[in-house]
Amino acid sequence: MMLSGADIVVKTLIEQGCDVVFGYPGGQILNVYDSLYRYQSEITHILTAHEQGAAHAADGYARATGKVGVVIATSGPGATNLVTGIATAYLDSIPMVAITGNVMTSQTGTDSFQEIDITGVTLPITKHNFVVSRVEELADTIREAFSLAVSGRPGPILIDIPKDIQVASCEYEPKPAVQPEPRMPAKDIRIEEAVACLKESRRPFLYFGGGLIQADAEDELLTLAEKLDAPIGCSLMGISGVCTDHPRFLGMQGMHGHYASSMAMHHADCILSLGVRFNDRVTGNREKFAKGAKIIHIDIDGSELCKTVSPAHALRGDIKLTLQKMIAMLDKTTHPDWWETIRALRETEEETLDHREGMTPRNVMLTVNRHLRANTPVATDVGQHQMWAAQSLRFQHKRRFISSGGLGTMGFGIGAAMGAQIGTGERTVLVTGDGSFGMCLQELATAVSYRLPVVIVLLNNGVLGMVRQWQTLFFDRHYSNTVLDRKTDFVKLIQAFGGDGMRVSTPEALDEALTKAFSADGPYLIECMIDKDEFVLPMLPPGGSMDDIIVKAGV
Repeated sequence: MMLSGADIVVKTLIEQGCDVVFGYPGGQILNVYDSLYRYQSEITHILTAHEQGAAHAADGYARATGKVGVVIATSGPGATNLVTGIATAYLDSIPMVAITGNVMTSQTGTDSFQEIDITGVTLPITKHNFVVSRVEELADTIREAFSLAVSGRPGPILIDIPKDIQVASCEYEPKPAVQPEPRMPAKDIRIEEAVACLKESRRPFLYFGGGLIQADAEDELLTLAEKLDAPIGCSLMGISGVCTDHPRFLGMQGMHGHYASSMAMHHADCILSLGVRFNDRVTGNREKFAKGAKIIHIDIDGSELCKTVSPAHALRGDIKLTLQKMIAMLDKTTHPDWWETIRALRETEEETLDHREGMTPRNVMLTVNRHLRANTPVATDVGQHQMWAAQSLRFQHKRRFISSGGLGTMGFGIGAAMGAQIGTGERTVLVTGDGSFGMCLQELATAVSYRLPVVIVLLNNGVLGMVRQWQTLFFDRHYSNTVLDRKTDFVKLIQAFGGDGMRVSTPEALDEALTKAFSADGPYLIECMIDKDEFVLPMLPPGGSMDDIIVKAGV
């Protein structure tokens, strides 16, 4: 059938299983939006308040569902407003397709109105990007983008479509949805070497990140842990990959990780790492990181192997398939002495936890826990509240903790929460802070307009808490530009947008507010007033090792 380029865009998205897109219209993408209007019975468009919010929503949708998130924007500022969202997805390996309009090919390079070389701008933050120069290439380009986004290490793809390509027509032939490229396990010889190392271990530690979730290898991880009699820890991106209450799971490791998890990794003699990057928040001083351990690193992306640490064994391959082969080569073993050490570490961790009464950050999270359902997605912004959520919230199923790890994007939360809610159909919780929420709070308009059931738990301490914590510990309490002292009334703000909310200052009031919020018809904001000098602990000082970990304020 003969179709315009704009119709081909929409028909191909539908063909690829895309049922919802996020975006904002503009002059150079109007033809695609006209096609979206005509195909609205087959594909839903969510109009956000800002293109950055649309990108974060597509990202949150992808994280919560495992499907490709799609965002659409016009040329110029519409396209550049996507950049932070694309970079956020890139650093966390999230499958996303961004479609931008641009000026006609005859005007390219003339500095015409709202012209921007968006492929040049996004080249370092996309897995791949395309400029479509012929309408006949458009459908296959979109199909290739979907395949690339989910193949190997996932990531965002950008497709820039000039106006005249949207207008031109050609023959369109529907095709089946593309499939990811076939995955392969690591080489047998490398697996055998790694298994020999594991068999020699007396203090094994299994450490996983977002790559394990992307590989759907949670069952294999747990089976391997049973065979090795090993404890399990994770990176920030790995949270929810294993049920939080699993007896072998010690929690998040790293700068603000659980004490038992971080110290177990520090004392291990063999670390099997799965789909992680070993960034600075995990290792601290790399010269002192896990000096007594042999590291086995498995990742689908060979460029991550030997990049930041020097593993004894580096295996490039699909984590799920590689673990299946490893499991078949191992016999069940036990390490009672190692588990006695783990028990002692857990006891020490329990002693260091904040057991104060009142409106402490931990009590806020424990109260939220009582309202979470098994499938409730929780999105966060970035800052102290993100770490408190990562430390204390409980998850039963994967893809239910949605947070910006690599880029650390303040303002990510509200868009991501909306995308997760739309993708899963589940009431979604957003944990945010007054600083992060101020970045993209205009998306309240979107949440209210679409009556999205998002429970916003906003921890308000009147400061940029994480930066202030660093200023307290390492900059002689020079609070340069971290005291916000803003007059914003967040409850009145959401009411102005058409929603509802409540301010609370006790855990009991929070509990009542959450009960109301979880039955609200649309978004509901709960402003939690906390002290400006609350710390996120434990904390690994910058440049320090696990021997320098801070577990109590003033220590």
